[in-house]
Amino acid sequence: MNAQRKRNGFCGRTRREFLWQSGGGFGAAALASMFAGDGFFPTTASASDSPYRNPLAPKPPHFAPKAKSVIFLFMYGGPSHIDTFDYKPKMKGMDGKTADVATFGRGGHKKGGRIVEPRWDFKQHGQCGKWVSSLFPHVAEHVDDIAFLHSMTADSPIHGSAMLMMNSGKILSGSPALGSWVNYGLGSVNENLPGFVVMLDSKGGPISGAKNWSSGYMPATYQGTVFRSKGAPILDLAPPSDLPSGVQRKLIDSIQDANADHLAHRVGNDDLASRIASYELAYNMQSTAPDAVDFSNEDAATLDMYGINQARTNDFGTRCLMARRLVERGVRFIQLYSGGAHNDDNWDAHGNLEDNHNKHAGNTDLPIAALLKDLKQRGMLEETLVVWGGEFGRQPTAEYAEGSGRDHNSFGFTMWMAGGGIKGGVSYGTTDELGSAAAENPLHVKNLHATILHQLGLDPNHLSYFFSGLDQKLVGVEEVQPIHEIIT
Repeated sequence: MNAQRKRNGFCGRTRREFLWQSGGGFGAAALASMFAGDGFFPTTASASDSPYRNPLAPKPPHFAPKAKSVIFLFMYGGPSHIDTFDYKPKMKGMDGKTADVATFGRGGHKKGGRIVEPRWDFKQHGQCGKWVSSLFPHVAEHVDDIAFLHSMTADSPIHGSAMLMMNSGKILSGSPALGSWVNYGLGSVNENLPGFVVMLDSKGGPISGAKNWSSGYMPATYQGTVFRSKGAPILDLAPPSDLPSGVQRKLIDSIQDANADHLAHRVGNDDLASRIASYELAYNMQSTAPDAVDFSNEDAATLDMYGINQARTNDFGTRCLMARRLVERGVRFIQLYSGGAHNDDNWDAHGNLEDNHNKHAGNTDLPIAALLKDLKQRGMLEETLVVWGGEFGRQPTAEYAEGSGRDHNSFGFTMWMAGGGIKGGVSYGTTDELGSAAAENPLHVKNLHATILHQLGLDPNHLSYFFSGLDQKLVGVEEVQPIHEIIT
């Protein structure tokens, strides 16, 4: 009951914090009495009561889930939808012509511009006949397992705020990331590994950095843990080499005993409970984290399939294979970034569209297809939700007087989902003939988030965290529906 109350919004505040946020006075006292009678506020506590509860202990979902884990393939910088998966045949032959289309990107509001027609040929693939650009020949082989969302919209065309919205549902920093909400709502089935793992591009991290995987106003237990694909998976995890065997365990046990005694008189202190959990998790990860990234038991065919033996695909392929191994070990939410730093080190094609997208699609196409194939052949795709997309798309018009570069487009862009109870071989929503804005069945980032939570067995309009006097939700105050049309 108490655990359910926490996820319904009260979230483990102490009696004093709750009274203060309720405004104090007789009304607050009456509320306290009512909740205490219902077992919400413990009346006494001692060390023998064992008040500690691991914040990452598994929690029951709201209803039967279709997915157990999520792998979010984040194409940082904003891939062009009309050059990848959103086929626009009427743009053929329009290159260089002027179009009266309203756009809003890095260059501000514009009322028209020079058309840049798609630079890659499209062909139909699969039984569904989905049109896919030649940028993604390997992913194209899996279209019958994919649901394409062609009418996505977001609230900002600027990288920093758009990244935060895609990752946390808000354009301002300070809110928990999607992975944190999953961690909070469901806990972890493997208490020896983080429930939320982030793997960055070798070129660097995205703009705003750790804000994109922060737990915000939630305890730090729920934040993302950055895994590296080379060397030690987590920095500073291993104990000093000169520390005698068994000493570290004794040190941690003594610290944990002291923390447990301290917590016994402070029941409901989430920050302290999180600190206790972090010590134990860090100790356990010393053996489990290296194993998760050890490919010595993977056969040569698997390594070849992910492109790990090719210089171009090694980095992203390594991280895709790590993601599969982490899912096998019960990690709930994994986010992989394609692209880091600035300029053409990510998908932000303001200058030469061809060079930029050939580079990044070529780095990721084979590994993504391998991930889908590997999950499916192991019977894991049914319970693993794979999400692909960036923070926004790109405009149909050129940003500059010369060249093929496109500005940002948050009015309409494409993302896709596969596995985890999602219908394959379907396309939902459309943009207009030029791909400048969502036309039919427009979707918001909040609908994407609601769908992810729903597939994990969490009601997006029910999952909440009590903070600053409000029941905070990933999807916001107003009710948001999952995309039912793509759910099996």
